[in-house]
Amino acid sequence: MGISLGYNQYGKAECHMVHVDRSTPVHQITDVTVTSQLIGDFADTHHTGSNAKVIATDTQKNTVYALARQHGVGTPESFGLLMARYFVDGFEQVTGSRQEVNLDAWDRITTSEGPHDHAFSKAGGEVRTCVVTKHGSEETVISGLSGLVVLKSTGSEFHGFPDVPYTSLVETDDRILATAVSSRWRYIGTDVDWDKSFTSIRQILLDRFALTHSLSLQQTLYAMGEAALEAHPEVAEIRFSMPNKHHFLVDLEKWGLDNPNEVWYAADRPYGLIEASIVRDDAPPAGSAWEGVKGFI
Repeated sequence: MGISLGYNQYGKAECHMVHVDRSTPVHQITDVTVTSQLIGDFADTHHTGSNAKVIATDTQKNTVYALARQHGVGTPESFGLLMARYFVDGFEQVTGSRQEVNLDAWDRITTSEGPHDHAFSKAGGEVRTCVVTKHGSEETVISGLSGLVVLKSTGSEFHGFPDVPYTSLVETDDRILATAVSSRWRYIGTDVDWDKSFTSIRQILLDRFALTHSLSLQQTLYAMGEAALEAHPEVAEIRFSMPNKHHFLVDLEKWGLDNPNEVWYAADRPYGLIEASIVRDDAPPAGSAWEGVKGFI
């Protein structure tokens, strides 16, 4: 029976970097976490321990800082492509690269004197995500977001499901619908205005969540993805992972109080988890684009 080395990659994970653009008195900050991984001719280090071809993970970390100093950061997508091209095009033994760049947003503080030049506040838990993969000349960009928490206080129903053994959920035609949207979308090519596309897709997701009268979270998810693909031909597919943040109506009758859908218990677990991909029929195949993307998305 033979034994051989399978797919492998290595690199430096979660290099947290804050870049300050001081080109004007009004500073811009970009807060990113970069995970750099390389693929290629690195079998010797596994088989014999020889590191002759290994670009140290510490070198990859320092490359994040050096390229940011030389070129700035820009968007997560453009920086991920910059990193991937640097390694794949610059080192013979590197045939592929995976660069994950996540962006934490900061809001400029508005004071009594107006927007401040260099003071910021953290903008909640939402993160803009990006994974760039490069295998030879083939480049794929998968953008997205996570931690986009949304809620509708009405306009959501859930009924008509089978009453099978152990079913206890009560049907409802008026409920709170809440979720934390994690979504990633795969682009066709790299000639894209990354900021414009991201901002538009994010707004479409919010619009469809708010405006779709929901009969299920699945229906809402599909409406969000369908609208994004219809508006953006540069996107081949979009994936979602959306937990149903359950809210249960509190029974106040034993205290002589009614509850006309006003007082709810917000449960944190267990929760329903809805995941799906919406794909353009004529989209080019994904190939290995989703390799290394965590979980379903």
